[in-house]
Amino acid sequence: MEPQQGRRKEREFGVPFPGEILAPEAWTHTALKKLPDRGPLDWAALFNRVAPVVLDLGCGNGRYLIGSAVWRPGHDHLGIDILPLVIRYATRRANQRGLTNIRFAVSGGRELLADYVALASVAEIHCYHPQPYYDPAEIHKRLITPEFLLLVRRALAPGGSFFLQTDHPSYWHYMCQILPVFFDLDQRPACWPDAPKGRTRREIIALRRGLPVFRGVARPKRGLEETEALALAQSLPLPTFDAARRLQELDALEGE
Repeated sequence: MEPQQGRRKEREFGVPFPGEILAPEAWTHTALKKLPDRGPLDWAALFNRVAPVVLDLGCGNGRYLIGSAVWRPGHDHLGIDILPLVIRYATRRANQRGLTNIRFAVSGGRELLADYVALASVAEIHCYHPQPYYDPAEIHKRLITPEFLLLVRRALAPGGSFFLQTDHPSYWHYMCQILPVFFDLDQRPACWPDAPKGRTRREIIALRRGLPVFRGVARPKRGLEETEALALAQSLPLPTFDAARRLQELDALEGE
């Protein structure tokens, strides 16, 4: 079927980018230019309705989240990244597709959950390919820590899910050590069924190069009280694994 007049498809590494680019008069505005000074975001006010909320922490150019917004119009979506450039890419693409159920902002994942997300208020949290930070002086910036997992637990509504993915074996090994303390972890040996060629730009590149990609869905353990979870978090190791530089070339390609 040919695209309707004024619409066109977009590809990235030969893989279609979700949605169609509409005529300019149908474009929307999806940038959340400034987060409030403090306090949780009001999802109903932000999206002008009440719907399940999906967060993508470190959303990059927005491939996964835009696809979800296209295919799941009944969900609302917020993507954040610390890099303003990739947020501009994501915002432009969401605008061009006329989406009203998605917003993008510049923020860190830890900061968003700690300062802007109300308790038990989101249905899904996605974290694809968190930066492993190769420089030993920067390992304190690694996102997946016991403290961060507590923030994820608190943000998820009952029945909510936490999706993770990485192509870094050492990072995945660390995740598999600490996630089961707080979550029931379902490891996924194959690609996500909705995106056999990759949910993200990074995953597409890794698969094309024959690199392993590690995936899982985590759901909060039932019966784990907050005080117990906090005590467990304080006893667990931080992500101080050796991030060998084998993936630096892939990092460079992703940033092009």
